[in-house]
Formats: sequence, C-alpha cells, structure tokens
Amino acid sequence: MLPSIALSRSADTFAILERLVSYDTTSRESNLALIDYVSEYLRQFGVTSRLVFDSEHRKANLFATLGPAVEGGVVLSGHSDVVPVDGQDWTSKPFELVRRGDRLVGRGVTDMKGFIACALAAAPLFTQPGRLKRPVHLAISYDEEVGCLGAETLVDSIVEHLPRPDMVIVGEPSSMTVVGSHKGASVYRVQVRGLEAHSSLPHVGISANMVAIELMACLSDIAHRLRAMVDPTSPFDPGYSTLTVGEIHGGTAVNILAGECAFTFDLRCVPGHQPDDVLRPFFEIVERLDREMRIAFPGAGISVARSAAIPALAFDEAGLADRLVRSLTGDNGERRVVSYGSEAGFFQRRGFSVVICGPGSVEQAHQPDEFIEIDQLDRCMTMMKRLAEALTYVGDGPND
Repeated sequence: MLPSIALSRSADTFAILERLVSYDTTSRESNLALIDYVSEYLRQFGVTSRLVFDSEHRKANLFATLGPAVEGGVVLSGHSDVVPVDGQDWTSKPFELVRRGDRLVGRGVTDMKGFIACALAAAPLFTQPGRLKRPVHLAISYDEEVGCLGAETLVDSIVEHLPRPDMVIVGEPSSMTVVGSHKGASVYRVQVRGLEAHSSLPHVGISANMVAIELMACLSDIAHRLRAMVDPTSPFDPGYSTLTVGEIHGGTAVNILAGECAFTFDLRCVPGHQPDDVLRPFFEIVERLDREMRIAFPGAGISVARSAAIPALAFDEAGLADRLVRSLTGDNGERRVVSYGSEAGFFQRRGFSVVICGPGSVEQAHQPDEFIEIDQLDRCMTMMKRLAEALTYVGDGPND
C-alpha cells in the first residue's frame, strides 16, 4: 500500500496562493512571471512544462503531465489572468493575500487562482512514484477574461502533444458544485466609414451614424426574435440567446455628417444556437450597404471583426466527467448552468467530457476586496485528494 501524503492547507495551498496573487496578471499585462513560477514549482517534482506563447511572446499557456504519460487522464484547467482593479475601492492591497477570519482576500483568489493553487498543492500526491495509473494534466491559459484568447491554442496543443485524456475539470468558481452547461459568447466590433459633409447637404456625403443606426436596427430585430424563442424549460436565466449593443462612438458635431462610427455588440447563444446562423440577416445587410457605400464614395464602407468567440458548453449526456466529479465532491444535486463563459466549450468542441467545478462564488469574482472562503479551498483540496485516489485504480475509466 502506498503511504498517504498529508495535504497541508496552511503550508501549501495558502503559500502557493499568496505567490500566485502577488503576480499582477491583469489581462493587459504579461503573465510570464507567474508561468515561470509554476514551471519552477513543478520542476521540483520532476515535471516538465510545455509553454505555448502568444504572437508577441508576452504571454504563455502552460500544460504539464503529473503522473504517467498514458491515455485516460484528467485535465485540471484554469486561467492565469485577472480583471483590473482600476477604480475599485479596495481596503487592502489587491495583489497581496490578506487573511480576514475565515476568508482570504486578494485579486484572483476566487477567479481563479484559488483552484490553480489547490492543483499545485496536490502535486506531491499526483507525482508520488507508483501512485497514479492515469495522469493529471495541469492546463493554465492566458487572456480568458478578454475572450478566452489563449484557450483555443492551449486545447489544440493538448490534443496534439498529450496522450488523450478522458475528461476535463474547469475550475471556474462554482462553490464546489458541478456545473454542466453555459452559454457561448461572441463579441463583435463594427466600424462604419462614411464621408463628412454639412448636415444640410446629406446627398453629397454619407453619415456613418445613419448607416450604423440601420445596422443596429437589424440587430435589435434579431434580439427581439431571439427573445420570442424563449424556452420555458430552459435552466438559463434568461432562457434564450441574447444580443446587446454595448458601445457606440460616432460623429464630431450636430451639423456634420459623421465620418466614422463604431459600435460593439455581444451575442450570447444557448447551446444549439450558432452565432453565424443567428447573425445571417445582419451580415446580409452589411454586405449590401457596404457595396452601395463603396460604389457611391470610394473609401467608405463597413468592417466587422469578431474579437471573442467562446463556444457554449452543452450538457454531456454521456456524463463521464459529471459522474466522476460528483463522486469526488459528493454533489448529488440538480443539473446546473452558469451565466459566464469559460474554456470548457473549447474542450468539448474537441470531443472531451467537461464539467465546471471550482472553489469560491462567482458573486465575488471581479469585485473589490475579492475573497474566498477557506472552507472552499479545503473542499477543493479534498477533491484533489479523492481524484488521486480515483486515478490510482486500473479500469475502463478514472472512477472505476
């Protein structure tokens, strides 16, 4: 029988979380200092990390195998970046971990460095010689908070370089309950280039604002049609796909036809709805107006760019990951959904069984004085220990 390893909450998880919080990994900043720390930490257990850099070499995804390099393992996935603290009223330094009674305060403790700290604290258990028959793979991505920009290349790299894992646990904050579905999220920026002229002579120019209004009217019609498709049995709130225009900028004066207008919109699709299908009427109008504008005035036109494309996560009817994580956490509750997006949809799109389960409440994410209950970290460490026990046994799946 293999000797047990005590997972010390205070000596391991707290210390690791303190280091992770100390790195300002706001999405606009580099995450390489944190990635270097994780790489060095894992190296002491004989684990080699693979890094996948962004185009500017300022940020990196990390993935590593703890245990034997065989098929049938479990991926523990999280993101390294955090949201800004600008303008927030913190009562302590955001990038210093502070204990207040039964809570730990600091940017990212819930979203989602707490989960990463627990996974790292369990490394001695996962790498104990001869213990695991199937591996744990640690996956850390960059720029999740600004559209999961690193997730797709991370998942592609895992598929290309690792023995095929059985399932994925995404450690987004869920209060350690099992979540099986979330909406997809796509963000678009529309740029309209018109031709300035005096407002009394609209026939000699093109108002970019007026064109943008026509485009937004189409989006409004789509939003109303989506709302009419509400499913009264949907677990989502609201129970339909949503479309909203979030920003509008255009024009320089009331009596000048706007030469430029830009706006952004956000589409959140329930599983089963595809953004390209939903937006087909919009792109048909874009194509028509763009053609007419270019004929009338060379240099005028419309461009549309998608800055984020996060796939939805649908309930996995086979339920491999769901069954395992429920057995690890003791969660026997209902099927749950969350309103936020995550990298889970990217994994599912590549054929993995995926659930979300992580410490902390999403209500604390992105807030000033972001905190996590210590009990949540304890429960996550219990899940890690039980995961190691489950992967110790040989069978058709990790939970046999």
